Amino acid sequence: MARWKEIVEIIKQNFGTGFANNWLTYVLQLIMFTILYYLMFKVLRNNKADKFVGIIVFFIVLTGVALAFSARIDSGFLFIIIVMIALLVFTMFHTEIKRSLLDSGIKKKGKAEPITVTGVELIMDEIVRAVQNMSKNDIGALMVLSNGNLPDEIIESGTKINASITSQMVEAIFYPKAPLHDGALIIEGNKLYAAGCFLPLAQDERLPKEMGSRHRAALGVTMVASVTAIVVSEETGIISIVKNGVIKKKYADATDIKEALSDYYWSDLTAESVI
Repeated sequence: MARWKEIVEIIKQNFGTGFANNWLTYVLQLIMFTILYYLMFKVLRNNKADKFVGIIVFFIVLTGVALAFSARIDSGFLFIIIVMIALLVFTMFHTEIKRSLLDSGIKKKGKAEPITVTGVELIMDEIVRAVQNMSKNDIGALMVLSNGNLPDEIIESGTKINASITSQMVEAIFYPKAPLHDGALIIEGNKLYAAGCFLPLAQDERLPKEMGSRHRAALGVTMVASVTAIVVSEETGIISIVKNGVIKKKYADATDIKEALSDYYWSDLTAESVI
């Protein structure tokens, strides 16, 4: 019983007289921590790290309870915990943080045209067919699945074509003697939006020296925007799927390509784009 009285007195001290004497400090700290938590959770949720979000929330609540029942609120101790969590998040998700910050400054081009479920299945079949045909014939290709979040300078570096997605059209764009075959093909929803686009190249010195410009461009663009890239090697015909600044799948087959396309059409695009 005496212990409970002691706990009640501690709570009164922390949130009664203590708060009244230092209310401005507490309010400023609350605003600062709220902004920090919001930005941190936004990055984690955008990158489907829900389990990690749960772990952080658990430790935050645990820390809050511990501080509430301590003899006094040590804001310095709380600040250290926040910094440690922030550093941990930055260490694990540095590429995602960079991409999210850049994405926040990119103006969306508006909602894509509505696509029916049957239309999506047909589009995915056309893209898979084109990629496999180019792979068999060792035709190099680089396609970027965008939801309107690429920087304007990337789109403007190529040629807007705004064409329907067919395997013949995709293969024609990457035909070795075609004028746009060296650049990237930007796909937005149910359209081949632009072709011959130049992408930022990844400059990481740890990358293999034999890695070609298409793979470096795929890595580079997925570091600065939330997009997926599909690469066909001109030398070997190997198909690679790139996302979040890393090669998610090398030696990709039809199933892998369709899975990446499904993620794009059913997850990356807004719900209003598919009916």
